[in-house]
Amino acid sequence: MALKRVFLFFAFLFYACASFAATPVAESGQQINDFSLSGFGDKGKKAWDLSGKSADILNEVVRLKEVVGNHYTDKDSVKLTADKGDFNKDSGLVHLEDNVVITSSGGATLTTDSLDWDRKKQIVSTLDRVNVHKQDMNLSGVGAKSITALKTMELEKDVRLDIQPAEDKIKGKEKIMITCDGPLEVDYEKNIAVFNNNVKVEKTDLTIYSDRMQVYFTPKKEETKGIQESMAMASSINKIVAQGNVRILRGENTTYSQEAIYDAASKKITLTGRPQIIIYQAEDMNAAFGN
Repeated sequence: MALKRVFLFFAFLFYACASFAATPVAESGQQINDFSLSGFGDKGKKAWDLSGKSADILNEVVRLKEVVGNHYTDKDSVKLTADKGDFNKDSGLVHLEDNVVITSSGGATLTTDSLDWDRKKQIVSTLDRVNVHKQDMNLSGVGAKSITALKTMELEKDVRLDIQPAEDKIKGKEKIMITCDGPLEVDYEKNIAVFNNNVKVEKTDLTIYSDRMQVYFTPKKEETKGIQESMAMASSINKIVAQGNVRILRGENTTYSQEAIYDAASKKITLTGRPQIIIYQAEDMNAAFGN
């Protein structure tokens, strides 16, 4: 009988502890509407701002809904929007989720599912798939890191760049698709994109394979919303430098080399590093030699 009472006591104690552990602990905080926060740089000039339609202010973070953020520099500005986000009071880091969109004054738009914004370092990053649209270029990949103003960008893997000029624009511009395993490094100010690992370029009359590829874009001047970008990347390619295990297909002819330089203006390719050319001959060889 005593043993039974002991057993019942421990059973009751276990049940009580389990029930207590399952009860969530409410985090203290308050909810407000139309939350806004700003930061200022040198000479009292606004450097950034962050706002939300509503905010739950908790101990460590502020949870925002319908988030809008802006980052300002002397030359341009960037706007970030998302359905929701967290602002960490201690670190100042901002995490955005759902329908995340970054729009730069230079005309670039980035969309993704989630994003981390480090205001101090002026860096945005994500592990999710991103899509970037700028002029006639569409760029996508998984995992990204970029300067807030979208002047430089790194994509980790599964990279694809599509250049699809509109038919009513400059004649002679061709559709081009470039893919690689990654990473990809883009510098919009220097007008260069560096593709790495299993790189493939596809044009109407030409396909190029290589280990690494530097794509140089034609610089141009553009003005967007009254803000002058002195050297904005255009969608037309000026030069391609392919390196490492280069293979070029033109029709049924194949060329191999260690490096190939393609000049878009002349449409000529210069090969270096033990080039080999395999020419497909469709004619009857006996007829060609007079037999």
